[in-house]
Amino acid sequence: MAKPKVFIARKLPDEVVEKFKENMEITMWDSEEEPVDRTRLLQEAGQCDGLITMLTDRVDDELMDQGKKLKIIANMAVGYDNVDIQAADKHGIQITNTPDVLTETTADLTFTLLMAAARRIIEANEHIKEGKWENWSPLFMAGTDVHHKSIGIVGMGRIGQAVARRAKGFGMEILYHNRSRKEEAERELGASYHSFDDLLEKADYVVCLAPLTEETRGMFNQEAFKKMKSSAIFVNASRGALVDERALYEALVRGEVKAAGLDVFEKEPIDADHPLLGLDQVVCLPHIGSASTETRTAMMELCLENTWKVLNGEKPKTPVN
Repeated sequence: MAKPKVFIARKLPDEVVEKFKENMEITMWDSEEEPVDRTRLLQEAGQCDGLITMLTDRVDDELMDQGKKLKIIANMAVGYDNVDIQAADKHGIQITNTPDVLTETTADLTFTLLMAAARRIIEANEHIKEGKWENWSPLFMAGTDVHHKSIGIVGMGRIGQAVARRAKGFGMEILYHNRSRKEEAERELGASYHSFDDLLEKADYVVCLAPLTEETRGMFNQEAFKKMKSSAIFVNASRGALVDERALYEALVRGEVKAAGLDVFEKEPIDADHPLLGLDQVVCLPHIGSASTETRTAMMELCLENTWKVLNGEKPKTPVN
């Protein structure tokens, strides 16, 4: 009996993929760095039983309409805003994602961004590298304390709660806003629920970890930034489209917001001449929230496990639809 065919839309390490080749005929895009060519992805969709896609791939009705044999598309991310779930339901295709395995790693990075922006880490590092460190003064590179400040987490899912646990270790007051109350987090972490506007007004650090939906798209706009403290620091480790980047830039320039830490952007990769990159008080990273070797490997393996389970007639570990 022929093995089911699976295409992976990026080159993954051979040692990760090899153990799954016993049961599946696996081919991969030939680049680790560059996204798969759209024409090739459509072609593979028409020939394969399963696809493993990245958050950079557009998984839409056009692609699924090609996939007459497709049973599963495993998206290597916890978010799936690049996937048309309604189209998948229409075509009877299982969609999976990779929650849980990246929670702690992404929380580490989120809190790192918060601390780097607060203590001006990148700015201070560049100051030395550029040969500008000539003396000391009482307020030289003075940043903002993290300990015993208030953190407002917008999106209290798995990652939000993991960030809250880290904040608790710094003695921070934990505020949160979410579509629904998280009573377990309130009990375990001492977190308090607030309306979005109330959180913006009270928090010293505002951390965006909400999923991207039509309701959340652009929620951090000019009005939102005006409600924040002028001493507040904004962190986004979710999706860039939740933020109006022009409004954030103007808020930073006008001093309505003190600083920002950003791992995600509306357009990725961000343009080298983007105005936000010219501000010293902004720490920018290239969407590396889950980028530890251990976690990315676990994400790859989960995608492959989900794919084989579905192709073997079993339920996947982490279904989306």
